[in-house]
Parts: sequence; structure tokens; C-alpha cells
Amino acid sequence: MNKIFFLLLLVFFACNRQPFVEHKLKYEKVADDCKERQSYFRLNSNFGGERYEFEKCLPAGFSDKDMTTERKGDTVLVKFNTPAAGSTVVYHVTLDIDSYPRYNFLTIDDETYSITGTNN
Repeated sequence: MNKIFFLLLLVFFACNRQPFVEHKLKYEKVADDCKERQSYFRLNSNFGGERYEFEKCLPAGFSDKDMTTERKGDTVLVKFNTPAAGSTVVYHVTLDIDSYPRYNFLTIDDETYSITGTNN
């Protein structure tokens, strides 16, 4: 009887999820001149979310707190807060996103990508 109760309780809490978006950011400087930035965008989808890899021109003093994520409908918005002035360098960015419910679009600053066939 306890096993059935526990199973029903588990199903109830699994179905009662609230919308969320979480991210993990890794970045590594790859060049001093933004002219050397490679224009690629890679997606690897798995059970735990999606991993995106790309190069981005960012301020030399960029840190984790200079990037934010949020959900708007079926879109995850990624914003790199960059000052207008100062030196910039090229970073290889690895961005892991876990979100519920499933999202269909990813907007990074002003560029929107259609994300289809993911297992969110």
C-alpha cells in the first residue's frame, strides 16, 4: 500500500512542474581581434537540455554575471550585457540550457534560431 501511495505522490509532483529556465555558461578567450571570430552555431540536444557552442565577441573583462536568460512564451532569451565602449575579444562560448516547458526558439541578443526536434 505504501508503494502505491508513494508512486501516486511521485506522479502528482512530476506533473505539477512550474515553468523555468536554467543555464550554465563556460567561456574561453580564443582571439584578441574580433575579426578572427568564426561564425558557427552548434546544437547538441540531450535528456538534460541543450548545449550550444559558438564564438562571440565580448568585452575583455566579461564574466558570468554579464549574461542572463529568461523565457518569453516558447522562446528562451539570452542576453549578453555588453558595454558600448572598451576593448573586445573573441570567446568560445559553451551554453547549457535546461528549460520547461519545451521551447522552440532561442534568441541570443538580436539573432533568433529555430530549435526543432529537441527532447525537452
